Amino acid sequence: MPRPVCRLRAACVWLIAAGLLLIATASQAVELSSLKAGFPSANRLEPADSQWPVSRVMQDDTLLGYAFESIDVAPIPAYSGKPINLLVGIDTEGQIVQTDVLGHEEPIMLVGIPESKLENFADKHIGAHVSDHLKVGSELDAVSGATVTVIVAGDTIMRSARLVAADRGLIADPSAMPPAEVLDGVYDPADWQTLVGDGTVRRLHLTHGEVDEAFVGTPAEDYMHTPEPADNTFIELFYTYLNAPTAGRNLLGDSGYASLMDELEPGEHAVALMGRGDYSFKGSGYVRGGIFDRVELAQHGSSISFHDSDHIRLGELAIDGSPAFSERDIFIVREGAAFDPGAPWQLSLLVRRASGPLDTEFARFNADYSIPEAYIERPEPPVEEAIWVQVWRDKAFQIGVLGAGLIVLTGIMLFQDVLARHPRMLNPLRLGFKFYTLFFIGWYALAQLSVVNILTFSHALITDFSWGAFLIDPMMFILWSFVAVTLLLWGRGVFCGWLCPFGALQDLVNQAARKLGVKQIEVPFGLHERLWAIKYLILLALFAVSLHSLGTAERYAEVEPFKTAITLRFQRDWAFVAYAIGLVVVSAFNHKFYCRYVCPLGAGLAIPARLRLFDWLKRHRGSCGTPCQICAHECEVGAIHPDGHINANECHYCLDCQILYHDEHRCPPMVKRRKRREKATRMAEDRPVVATHDPGKAGKSKLERIPALQQE
Repeated sequence: MPRPVCRLRAACVWLIAAGLLLIATASQAVELSSLKAGFPSANRLEPADSQWPVSRVMQDDTLLGYAFESIDVAPIPAYSGKPINLLVGIDTEGQIVQTDVLGHEEPIMLVGIPESKLENFADKHIGAHVSDHLKVGSELDAVSGATVTVIVAGDTIMRSARLVAADRGLIADPSAMPPAEVLDGVYDPADWQTLVGDGTVRRLHLTHGEVDEAFVGTPAEDYMHTPEPADNTFIELFYTYLNAPTAGRNLLGDSGYASLMDELEPGEHAVALMGRGDYSFKGSGYVRGGIFDRVELAQHGSSISFHDSDHIRLGELAIDGSPAFSERDIFIVREGAAFDPGAPWQLSLLVRRASGPLDTEFARFNADYSIPEAYIERPEPPVEEAIWVQVWRDKAFQIGVLGAGLIVLTGIMLFQDVLARHPRMLNPLRLGFKFYTLFFIGWYALAQLSVVNILTFSHALITDFSWGAFLIDPMMFILWSFVAVTLLLWGRGVFCGWLCPFGALQDLVNQAARKLGVKQIEVPFGLHERLWAIKYLILLALFAVSLHSLGTAERYAEVEPFKTAITLRFQRDWAFVAYAIGLVVVSAFNHKFYCRYVCPLGAGLAIPARLRLFDWLKRHRGSCGTPCQICAHECEVGAIHPDGHINANECHYCLDCQILYHDEHRCPPMVKRRKRREKATRMAEDRPVVATHDPGKAGKSKLERIPALQQE
């Protein structure tokens, strides 16, 4: 290859390597600079040996702590269905030293509540230990209007910090399985063969040939070693776990087992070793104060060795059929070993053989042990409580009051015919429910449904649907579940007329305006019918935008005044407040102007409401609309067509038409019925009376009414 080409290739490789180095350095500098708030003395980062992308924050060779992005460790869906991403830093003691919000898609924060409030909430976690359980509303102040968002943010910080701290060994693993518990009441009398057969007692048998083979290829293979017959027993070692009554009581006897259990402290365990053969598992080199260097246990990757204080000599066995052993001993596993009787463990036998004047070689022989399942009870695996469960528990009062209100509303819907006949009962009940919807559901519980919920749900169905994202707000979830059922039974009107806080606000304002004599502006029905299309066009536009960017669609969804008027209680920038107040003022002159013509949520509910199963609203066939127009004129939302039929897509289910349907003084068909009934009653009272003679009763007469044919 020509030399210039080689030089050119080398130069290209050098430039690429230098560029990558500069990029890596710049990337590290950016990351390092973002950590100055929590680690001001840090001067470099290095990757940690973790299952997540965690960085070790260093000052020269000193470890200061760990830094990571929460979305890589605990991506918990928030109100938007997407996780909140935070930069979290913890020191080597498990203290949180930094919490910076990196990104989110929360609609209430994108347009509404200042971003600084979420950042301030995150900063309140600084100084807390990863094992602390901080609760919004007590240790942490909530952000009004964004309670769910801050609850998720707090749980994201603490959960991700705990997981990383456990992964780095700063705290005990919160997801580790608790140790199994020995069932003290499980005991079956058994002989030696039974215990060996069912695995209660295990056996390790080694021949001289097997041991010699372990040293093949080592300096100890032939050094001062006199071979024994290969089939001769080197050691036959039996071992068992004594805390289980079936093992301990059968081997030691009732009194021996009771004495051993009394000697053990809580969290301690006893293992019995019984051996015979040419090799001693204790060894002759053992001295007081030393360690038994020929046997040890292993569990979960940790070794457990035994000192002389852990040793108890075992006398004659109380069980029938046991072999004669040259060695019988009990070894105590202390509490500090964190031994789990339900987890598999290994008994290791170490065989040492000289390989020189001062050198030795070791061979390790392992034997496994798993306790029979009948002897233990395994606890349920630890599962960290889902955040939505905590939220539902914290909002138990609100859920109860909402549930009671929905039960009342269900009763109103089911018995609407009875209530419509008694307007003196229905009208105050409806007025009270409006106040309940506005003040409790709206301004107190902040449970105003929105077209954003529809867009989020549609987006979740397309991408990654998760029930947890929707269960995070119990009030919204219950309301949406109730609305979904009512759409099939009654249509959109149950929500729009009874459960929408902004709709209730407009309704109450219009009702007050009418009482004050404010003249109402009514739109001609032809134009009114065409204006309905506006809200459907807005819905389609928002849905189209959401397919490209859900965040952008949520910003355009500010066409809804719900966030300003209900969620934030008019505490917002003046432009949003002016828009919301303007719509409320307009509703004083035109009943529910926004709901009728602009509301994309109403349009979104009207589309599936076309699948409703029943038509509950009654009409007088041949009378309503032809020629009577009383209901059409009195329908405040203009949902009744001139021909008399009710447009269920626009009906708000106020039941005024049903009250009029049963009104015998205003509804013409009912007026006719009443007049016919009254006329029949009067004529019946004016009928002539004739006397008849009963021959069987002399001197007595009886007066009877003779029916007369009457024609109207």
